[in-house]
Amino acid sequence: MDVGFDTIGNATLICYDRGPVLATDPWIVGSAYFGSWGLSHEVPVEQAEAVKNSEYVWISHGHPDHLNADSEPFYLDKKILLPDHVGGRIRKGFQAAGLDVTVLKDRTWHQLSERIRVACLANHNQDGILLIDLNGRLLVNMNDATWQHGWLAFIRGVVKRFDKSFLLRLTGYGSADMINLRDEDGRLVLPDHLLNKPTLRGVVQNQLVFGTTGFIPFSSMHRYQRKDSIWAQKHVVLPEEYGALSSDRMTERRAGSAAEMFPAFIRYCCDSDTFEELRPRPMEPVVYEPEHFGDNWADELDTDDAEDAARYFKAVEHLRDAYDFVNLRVGGRDNVIDLGRGRNAGLTFEAPRHSLMAAIRGRVFDDMLIGNYMRTTQHGSVPRPSLMSNFTRHVAKYADNGGAHTRRELSQYMAEYRRRAPVEYLLGQLAEFALSCKNLHRPGSIVHRTAKAWFHLGLRGRGRSGSGRRR
Repeated sequence: MDVGFDTIGNATLICYDRGPVLATDPWIVGSAYFGSWGLSHEVPVEQAEAVKNSEYVWISHGHPDHLNADSEPFYLDKKILLPDHVGGRIRKGFQAAGLDVTVLKDRTWHQLSERIRVACLANHNQDGILLIDLNGRLLVNMNDATWQHGWLAFIRGVVKRFDKSFLLRLTGYGSADMINLRDEDGRLVLPDHLLNKPTLRGVVQNQLVFGTTGFIPFSSMHRYQRKDSIWAQKHVVLPEEYGALSSDRMTERRAGSAAEMFPAFIRYCCDSDTFEELRPRPMEPVVYEPEHFGDNWADELDTDDAEDAARYFKAVEHLRDAYDFVNLRVGGRDNVIDLGRGRNAGLTFEAPRHSLMAAIRGRVFDDMLIGNYMRTTQHGSVPRPSLMSNFTRHVAKYADNGGAHTRRELSQYMAEYRRRAPVEYLLGQLAEFALSCKNLHRPGSIVHRTAKAWFHLGLRGRGRSGSGRRR
């Protein structure tokens, strides 16, 4: 192929300009989240070799289905491109290993080859977005990023400058996040988005928010494979389910524009604007015992483990504002970490010792949440949406990845993102606040209607077009 792109694996995009130039988030072999996730389909030899032969590799963020340790031989000798995440954890790690690393400044176009250039966006949730101008076709690689972080107006402005554009993004009702949340009676509390399967209309409407002319399912092509997480497999949207939606080449038209859904795995030729569906072989369903990955649910924490865990959680000052305690139930034994707030609100994490302590000592606690074999229970009067806003972001995003543990460090962390893009930051904060209000109030109430209006104002922004070129 002279100029075009492939989509394959979980979130791997390969861009060609007389050969492979750029690959994103290469998860080619192995597993993720302490063995809980495996790839849904094999990565064919041709695409695996294309990743090996690419000059550049872009890593969006630190989750192991994007920054995959088992796939390191495919990309560590490349020119590695990274979003400009505050804290620079991935950059520092790669540079310490002597790798060739370039941090892409926000909203700045970088020429990678004669017909490929990229621009990157980073947000305070430690996610990255990559815009790729591929010979006049625009790829919007959102991977796991949400639109609630203020960048939507900028992206839409760039999209308007291209006749053909493709949104690549995690979507659907699948369990690509933490869903093993329990009430105090042990009952599973599933989030609303798991109650409905994806529809073509829903996917296309999602796409129309960005204004792109095409949508490619992305960043959610996994299977659960641990015995203690296999229960979540029924909530995963497999690529063939998206394929069934798009098999009729259906389009939905709005304001005279066609929005088309493509299969998950395709090869697109920019010379002819045609595509062929790649048909990688599905991975054989397999269920591994936790011990295969070093976990034994009977193991208990020792004294050093308990002390390390207490230091880890107590270092995040925000937790004291929301919770009285964090309890680690390991080997059937409770290990309560007192945060000293004085009211009955807290969290219990029930998990096997090996992966739990690896996550704590390695500062990758989000890997335990997303693996969905750890059971999480909320206690007391803390509202349900607070798990993300009060725990996950502060521990897994701001502290683990951003290095912001104290209130002062968090203030400096947010100030840096605000300094880079003040309007986008303000709009993102507005959308996030309004979303939390919507979740806490009855649909149709005055507060809910007002929050909904604020939320959409935060999404739309002021429509700045940014830089780009119409083709």
